[in-house]
Amino acid sequence: MKYSELYKSTLLNDVIPFWQEHSIDSKNGGYFTCLDIKGQVYDKDKFMWLQGRQAWTFSMLYNKVDNNKNWLEIAKSGIDFIRNHGMDKDGNFYFSTTEEGKPLIQPYNIFSDCFAAMAFSQYARATGAEEIKSLAKQTYYNILKKKDAPKGHYEKQTATRPLKGFALPMILSNLVLELEDVLDPTEVEKTIDYSVHEVMEIFLQKESGIIYEFVTPDGKLEDSFNGRLLNPGHGIEAMWFMIDIGVRNKNEDLIKKATQVILNILEYSWDEQYGGIFYFMDAKGKPMQQLEWDQKLWWVHLESLVALAKAYEHTKDKKTWEWYQKVHKYAWSHFSDPENGEWFGYLNRQGKPLSTLKGGKWKGCFHVPRAMYQCWKSLEQIERFQSSKEVK
Repeated sequence: MKYSELYKSTLLNDVIPFWQEHSIDSKNGGYFTCLDIKGQVYDKDKFMWLQGRQAWTFSMLYNKVDNNKNWLEIAKSGIDFIRNHGMDKDGNFYFSTTEEGKPLIQPYNIFSDCFAAMAFSQYARATGAEEIKSLAKQTYYNILKKKDAPKGHYEKQTATRPLKGFALPMILSNLVLELEDVLDPTEVEKTIDYSVHEVMEIFLQKESGIIYEFVTPDGKLEDSFNGRLLNPGHGIEAMWFMIDIGVRNKNEDLIKKATQVILNILEYSWDEQYGGIFYFMDAKGKPMQQLEWDQKLWWVHLESLVALAKAYEHTKDKKTWEWYQKVHKYAWSHFSDPENGEWFGYLNRQGKPLSTLKGGKWKGCFHVPRAMYQCWKSLEQIERFQSSKEVK
């Protein structure tokens, strides 16, 4: 089976049916995300960023794969739940609610807002609903208002050692493309320029060629636990966002630079003893405060596959293709669960499942289906190129 066919088949015949069958809350709306190895619900709390992610996934599939009315109904269930139960009076999104939609955890996490905005935008594209389109735009501008202090009054850190995080400029670089048909063109260009500058000039360190997770407000390195923190998955995921921007803007230099960063991070973070990509690392090799630093996570490997596939699609760099095959082999032989469906999320360093859950507080219907779709499309282009090369 061709790579592209594997990803397409897994998306449409395994991953999406798993979530359709097990996660829909037909009574209250929205989705259950805490699913065990076979898809049985083991906790009914609802996490708002996962509600947004799943609503986005089904809306995206409706828009890009097939106008399947069932997919649109599933997306609507999440959209309605988020609108009715997910926001406080100021339009900030709770982190979690009960199954009925009663707030459990306050809106301290700006990524709940980000994924709600993505979901609203895709759903508006599918339905043409102006109210939802307006909500997407309103949520986006609310995110921008909070970008310099994402947690607002829920922030626990003092001002003694200020650091700014990589995650928000990273996600904005993708969010702005998701909302491009909702926002004014000048706003789109402004946010793209801001994101590219932050990601590629501030958080990307010139000497090492890798991404740091935190820097000082003026872009310098800080010698502390957080200041030395590396999150390889974040860095690699951001690079495929940069490649998408490079393709959009016909910026070959940005595509090549992002490709090199992907290779830099993989060479730095690959576990030579057991295989796979470390979850966290210290830039100076110091002991980690994150005790889970050597775990192997599903999303890190999936984002690496997307990044490598896109990088090779647009550069035809041989080393990139070699890395793609290496990560593919590890990911599919360790995370995929053909017996029960979907993918495991958390492995120990040796590659054995630490938990057999298929969904929880952080893992939902997003990284696996998004990666399956993105790789499927990139690999179709790659295989077309490879076939034409063989014919010549």
